[in-house]
Amino acid sequence: MIERGGKVRAWDPAVIPPGEIAAQSAADAVAGTKTVLLAIPVSSTEAALTEVRPHLSTDQVVIEAGSVKSGPTAAMEAILGNDIPWAATHPLFGPVSLSLEERPLRTVVCPNAFHPAAVKHAEGFWRSLGCEILHMDPEEHDRSMAHTHALAFFIAKGFLDCGFDLDTKWAPPSVAGMARTVRSARADAGQLYATLHRENPWAGDARAQLMDVLTRADGALRAPPEPGEQAHQEDERLRLAELPEPPPQLREARDLIDEVDQKLVRLLAQRAELALRASRAKADVGRGVRDPKREEEVLEARRKLAESLDLDPDAVSEIFRAVINLALVHQAKHSP
Repeated sequence: MIERGGKVRAWDPAVIPPGEIAAQSAADAVAGTKTVLLAIPVSSTEAALTEVRPHLSTDQVVIEAGSVKSGPTAAMEAILGNDIPWAATHPLFGPVSLSLEERPLRTVVCPNAFHPAAVKHAEGFWRSLGCEILHMDPEEHDRSMAHTHALAFFIAKGFLDCGFDLDTKWAPPSVAGMARTVRSARADAGQLYATLHRENPWAGDARAQLMDVLTRADGALRAPPEPGEQAHQEDERLRLAELPEPPPQLREARDLIDEVDQKLVRLLAQRAELALRASRAKADVGRGVRDPKREEEVLEARRKLAESLDLDPDAVSEIFRAVINLALVHQAKHSP
């Protein structure tokens, strides 16, 4: 937020924020601000809302950003109600994603019939940080996270507690994705592991279902094959379930997307060559490679074109910033 020119005040009774952004109290942190972001453990939501509620006004928006939505949504309904605008959100990225500059960044925003304007404000807040927006009801979100986020951490804990090394040089490529999951879970863990399971009302059922299936799979592997039977060919219990074939419409759409992506990459290569030609022309007359005014004009023109095509202008602007950076890298690579 600070990197994008925003002003931040932070309050945490357990950890003192850096001096330039540190607030002296919860009241000091929310004073005079439009957006109040609750980036706190899910289990602390009710206590934090109770503490901050007397200092909030109706022209502020409270945005909650926990990894579980059912409980925090209920707490905001009970404590903030119809008086203080609020929105429940979940940024689907953490420190590892940010450090690796993974894109796109996505944030779930839950609908709120009592405060639709607050939901719009929350969407704008996350978009200003470069995020794509997904819409999910709190219960739908938590069910999905129970089967994905929570189980990924559960499995990662198993690998870590067993001491298995998935990053060994002998590991086949198929293990790479699993190793990355374990690394990400270990880096993000902290209190998040317990939160994903203890605060999500659907996590327990998801764990039980997974454990039941794995227990039966283990039993099938331990059982000897029937006499004369090729166990790996004929025993259904030993086969990995095949993913269902996508419907024809989806396959067609994916094929067309692949074609468009190939055209886009070729066009990027063509644009980079043209930018290289322009940089050489500027060098011939003693002008620098970068032209900030021209770059801003290009970005503004692309924003207007995006709006005319019903595309998000901020997202398109970010794409063309990346395109400009690509051209600069290409120029550096091919400069004498």
